[in-house]
Amino acid sequence: MQQLLEGLNEAQTRAVVNTQGPTLVIAGAGSGKTRVLTYRIAYLLSQGIPSYKILALTFTNKAAKEMKERITALVGAQKAYDLWMGTFHSIFSKILRFESQTIGFNSNFTIYDTQDSKNLITKIIHDLNLDKEHYKPGVIHAIISKAKNDMISPEEYCNDKGIQTQDFHKKIPHVGTIYETYVKRCKLANAMDFDDLLLQTNYLFHLHPEILQKYQNRFEYILVDEFQDTNKSQHTIVKKLGFPQYNICVVGDDAQSIYSFRGAKIENILNFSKEFPNCNIFKLEQNYRSTQTIVNAANSVIQKNKYQIPKKTFSELDSGKPISVVCSQTDIEEGVTICKKIQELTLHSNSYNDIAILYRTNAQSRIFEEVLRKFNLPYKIYGGVSFFQRKEIKDVLAYYRVVINPRDEEAISRIINYPARGIGQTTIEKISVLAHRNSLSLWDIISKIELATDILNKATISKIISFRTLIQNFIQDLQIADAYSLGSRIIEQSGIFAELKADTSIEGKSRFDNIQELLNGIKEIVEQETEEIYLHNYIERIALLTDIDSDETEKLNKITLMTVHSAKGLEFEHCFIVGLEDGLFPSTMNKNNPHEIEEERRLFYVALTRAKQTATLSYASSRRKWGNLEICKPSQFINDIDSKYIEDKRIQGFSSNNYSFLNESDYQKKQIKPQTFNSFTKPTQSTKPIKIEHFEADAPEKIQSGQTIIHATFGKGIVKEIIGKYPDSVAHIHFSASGEKKLLLKFAKLKVVE
Repeated sequence: MQQLLEGLNEAQTRAVVNTQGPTLVIAGAGSGKTRVLTYRIAYLLSQGIPSYKILALTFTNKAAKEMKERITALVGAQKAYDLWMGTFHSIFSKILRFESQTIGFNSNFTIYDTQDSKNLITKIIHDLNLDKEHYKPGVIHAIISKAKNDMISPEEYCNDKGIQTQDFHKKIPHVGTIYETYVKRCKLANAMDFDDLLLQTNYLFHLHPEILQKYQNRFEYILVDEFQDTNKSQHTIVKKLGFPQYNICVVGDDAQSIYSFRGAKIENILNFSKEFPNCNIFKLEQNYRSTQTIVNAANSVIQKNKYQIPKKTFSELDSGKPISVVCSQTDIEEGVTICKKIQELTLHSNSYNDIAILYRTNAQSRIFEEVLRKFNLPYKIYGGVSFFQRKEIKDVLAYYRVVINPRDEEAISRIINYPARGIGQTTIEKISVLAHRNSLSLWDIISKIELATDILNKATISKIISFRTLIQNFIQDLQIADAYSLGSRIIEQSGIFAELKADTSIEGKSRFDNIQELLNGIKEIVEQETEEIYLHNYIERIALLTDIDSDETEKLNKITLMTVHSAKGLEFEHCFIVGLEDGLFPSTMNKNNPHEIEEERRLFYVALTRAKQTATLSYASSRRKWGNLEICKPSQFINDIDSKYIEDKRIQGFSSNNYSFLNESDYQKKQIKPQTFNSFTKPTQSTKPIKIEHFEADAPEKIQSGQTIIHATFGKGIVKEIIGKYPDSVAHIHFSASGEKKLLLKFAKLKVVE
């Protein structure tokens, strides 16, 4: 026993061995949260608790896999064999497949991803003849998702006067109808979306107490990772399952609650001790990741929040370097400055994968991508198009889904005429209307398509029969052939293989290679698993993948570019937190709401605590927004840091004057949206700029309104207006050959001639 607990500090040990009753473990950044969860489960197993009596819930498959491997290493494979450990969605999907008939689904139900859901909502909006300008699928999907996470049924949604009033003012009064229709169409298709996996589990336990009791008796110990990220639906399930002993151990950090936009409720962790008055509370406050300076700086930031569980994290590592604050004149210069600093770091034998550039929004990656390419620095963007979201992969997976669940409406619509087999969109719409009018699935109609002679001609019916026969032949082998054998046969016999093979373009070859890689992945799983892996097992895994599960950042020696939200749970030797400007970070949308500004501050806290050795904070004095150069103020979060942890002198960014590829005029030509030129004065002469050689520019501060000047590229012009104070001043100049330009005087290089 003592051997098992070796290597844990005093606080971690207490959190591991106190296993009875409700337990709240507040784990600061880098404090060994995963270690505590792992050892607590291993400790339970070593005490003779059967593994099938333990339920461990995580937010990523990656976390679950790593924890199970560690537990197996500690107590042996036999003791850990039946452990129920996985994401909320994977565990509840498993329960729902066992109990599906009880709630009106078949066990082979499809799990819709976000795009599937949006596609279905788009069709419903069209079928209901609603205004597409007001009823945007992405917005409607977000509303429905929030309703489900808050456990609001379609009926409750439609009957809630407050909700209906809000929708009326937003000019979307029919959201309730869309929600009702969406739920009905999903059920007809034998499909659930991600939110349903939680909502339907709640329905199951509420409507069938005998089933709830079965799982209450099974799971004597429940452990939840990242509890600050749970929503109402997840919290309700955990509470129901834990009754009556409430041997529930939740681990998390309120200071890292950053997913309210996904429905996460920070109140779940803040109020846990009130909800369970007799709960044990343990605080893990020693940070094993970051230097003392970084930890102290992060503490000084987060203490500004009102709503939190007080703790004081500390580090016994080296004090480390002070936090650098880089001020660049422009967003372009910010990119150059950061690249120069990365070059300096890598001269001292630092690997590229030790470095991360973190930003508030995905759009900020563009400038850094351009500059990194120019500097020939390798990088990887985290959060791009997922492998499984690529068209050719989605097409193949749609075939797999239909073979597993022929009622899957979205998948059938996607493949019924791919590769092209002469079944046009008009035909698909006709059978869709017929299906929905009779509350049937598309497959129900296809199964009896011979009877549809009143709406389809014989040739079309024949083509649909051929498609049906193709799918039926695959279905026959569903329980016989393994996932690889059947999966590869579907790709070949459907015509997808030949279709992609015939495309010899670079893009076509890439798509063909992706299909090969898909099959390689299936083959690998089939060969590695001890149990037989069928197609439905594989599709289940793919459907439940989270963003981080498919990331390969750590395998690559490349600089990582990602949003702060994506960086949560990760760590890097060196972090550059960029775009720290008021209105950007914190976001304009959140800066006026006290609760939302606290979440933005928690987000900054997460960014800062990703760094192990150094943290660099960066902002620009000016940034282009919608084609216009705007003056920026540094983020309030920089001032939240105690000044003693920051370099006394704020570093001025590296000048980009020597980098012609980042010339201000080039940037203008590339980035200003076409419509912004409407307000510019059209050139009166030739639009071709005149290159002027060999002239000496005047000092920028001497340039004044009304002067006639010359520019090396744009030629002669008149200064119409100067906005701002030097060095942030911007000149509005009308060039006779090029029209009106906005130039940052610091870089403009102008000579006064009159």
